[in-house]
Amino acid sequence: MFQVRIHGRGGQGVVTGAEMLSIAAFLEGRHAQAFPSFGSERTGAPVVAFCRMDDKEIRLREPIMQPDALIVQDPTLLHQVDVFAGLRKPDGYVLINTTRSFEEMGLGDFSRDLRPERLLTVPATELSLKHVGRAVPNVPLLGGFAAASKIISLDAVIAAIREKFSGKVADGNIAAATEAYQTVLDEMEHAHA
Repeated sequence: MFQVRIHGRGGQGVVTGAEMLSIAAFLEGRHAQAFPSFGSERTGAPVVAFCRMDDKEIRLREPIMQPDALIVQDPTLLHQVDVFAGLRKPDGYVLINTTRSFEEMGLGDFSRDLRPERLLTVPATELSLKHVGRAVPNVPLLGGFAAASKIISLDAVIAAIREKFSGKVADGNIAAATEAYQTVLDEMEHAHA
């Protein structure tokens, strides 16, 4: 089973992101579940959502305490919430919506415990503004996650976008996810170089 925990703030599409990730996994023939951590959904309040993917039926229902991957939609949470709690080291994936490096964010010490090619950043807010006209980082981060983890394909992310949105909104989100996917692939090549 592969477990993903998504951290963000109310209004950033955290729950929608988890749902779309589960749709993408489902479209590739896997079992998947997505659910929010119930709490305040006020705009700007910290929100957590979860997604599990497996080749067999998923019976677990509790929150994900030991994620295989973390997606952080809002880097301001890094110093407010213990987003890294329980992350499986050294093999965990961390994807943060930022234009800054792990060192610049004060995460240099933390990042030494993980594989460098699995510590990734995506300028998801900028990509969302560029392609969709709104600062909603969830969909570009799904594209970045597909590139980083290889757990789901970009095609599955695109299909999930088409299931959730239509018209120009779908097209913009597909462009944002595709650019994020390529950004992460490039970043991973540099990590290996």
